[in-house]
Amino acid sequence: MRVLIVDDHPVVVSGCKALLSAEPVDVFDAADAETGFAAFCAQKPDVCVIDINLPGLSGFDLTQRILKQDPEAKIVIFSMNDDPAFAARAIQAGARGYIAKNDDPMLFLPALKQVFAGGTWLPADLARKMAFAPPSPLQNLSTREIEILRLLAAGEDMGGIADKLGVSYKTIANNCTALKGKLGARSSMDLMRAAMDVLRVD
Repeated sequence: MRVLIVDDHPVVVSGCKALLSAEPVDVFDAADAETGFAAFCAQKPDVCVIDINLPGLSGFDLTQRILKQDPEAKIVIFSMNDDPAFAARAIQAGARGYIAKNDDPMLFLPALKQVFAGGTWLPADLARKMAFAPPSPLQNLSTREIEILRLLAAGEDMGGIADKLGVSYKTIANNCTALKGKLGARSSMDLMRAAMDVLRVD
């Protein structure tokens, strides 16, 4: 099995490699979406493990870019966030599995093997949360809107977000206006607070 890990935290990458070290697995890694996409094209991995919160473009954007290149790509989203709305969004984006970083590490290899074999993977407790969770504000947002919220929560202004996403300032301003309406925010500061609250950023 050939595995690509896209995560910008070296300790996390090292931990993942350690969990796979006893298996016949070739592991490649990248620290951001651009190098992750290049590594996918060059290495043709069997499974991609992608963090949501990457520098620049998010893991959701990378997932969609990879699937546009190869609709059969097998992707597992790997995240600090165990909110069922994020797991649901990952599956909607085309991922075949979702692993929270606070899950039992011993589930990491079985998850990759199951996805590699053509199955899907969701931890049982997260699947239960998805089944019974109350509606989340994220359910009414597009992938682009979630990405804008993520960058706002990280401290980016609208100009910086426009540069990172490769769109005009006006497009981001319009998106932010729509987000204010959806999240009940009256000002840009309210929107930033709402972003941190919805995405559970400390």
